[in-house]
Amino acid sequence: MSASGKHRRPKTSPLARLLAVAGTGGIALALPLISASGAQAAQPTATTASTTTAKATGAKATAPAAAAPKSYSVVAGDTLSKIAESHSVSGGWKKLYEDNRSVIGSDPSVIRPGITLTIGGPAKATSAAATAKTLAASRNSTAAADRSARPTTLYANNLDGWIRQSLEIMAQHGIPGTYDGIHRNVLRESSGNPLAINNWDSNAAAGIPSKGLLQVIDPTFRAYHVPGTAADSYDPVANITAACNYAAARYGSIDNVNSAY
Repeated sequence: MSASGKHRRPKTSPLARLLAVAGTGGIALALPLISASGAQAAQPTATTASTTTAKATGAKATAPAAAAPKSYSVVAGDTLSKIAESHSVSGGWKKLYEDNRSVIGSDPSVIRPGITLTIGGPAKATSAAATAKTLAASRNSTAAADRSARPTTLYANNLDGWIRQSLEIMAQHGIPGTYDGIHRNVLRESSGNPLAINNWDSNAAAGIPSKGLLQVIDPTFRAYHVPGTAADSYDPVANITAACNYAAARYGSIDNVNSAY
């Protein structure tokens, strides 16, 4: 192997040679390490900086703010799908139910008038006592408005009492029907739950779900509502009496009804 490589002169850059030549004359030149154009590019001008700041500020100012959740008080005739559609809830009734499960309960098909739903965010947990208090206040308000028109006889606040009170009012208005006929149809339609609501059939899809003990839609309830009963289709006595009035007009009597009607 040749040993000449050991004594090879190292290459020097043009800049280094220029500095060396200048130094031999006794004059030291201070040369910039980068060009003027490079220095200018490395440090933004005041105008560029202010423009960048303005753009950032403007972008921040125009960014849309998240909409705050809002409350909605359920009224008679409401369904989760109807509320979700009218308030453009992203995710539909399932999202609305998910956010308000603590208020609605385990059955999304039953939403009671008077409860408050949160739209656009999870609802705060509501105690069962608070929900019951709200419902009681709503029903008491309705009952007070119609108390003067109700029969003076006292009836038990249960299915037996509701049917007997309805029969008394029906007799006053010449509406046919028997205890057994009403009781049989109530058990089939609602299992005796005065707040039952059907949120899945064609009526529900049309925005008029069947409600109450005898599952009456609002248009039918209004058309066959009997004076002396509440104007609320969830009211058990009003629901039974209006349904029997309708059944009498269409089938002759509620006793002749043995299936969906």
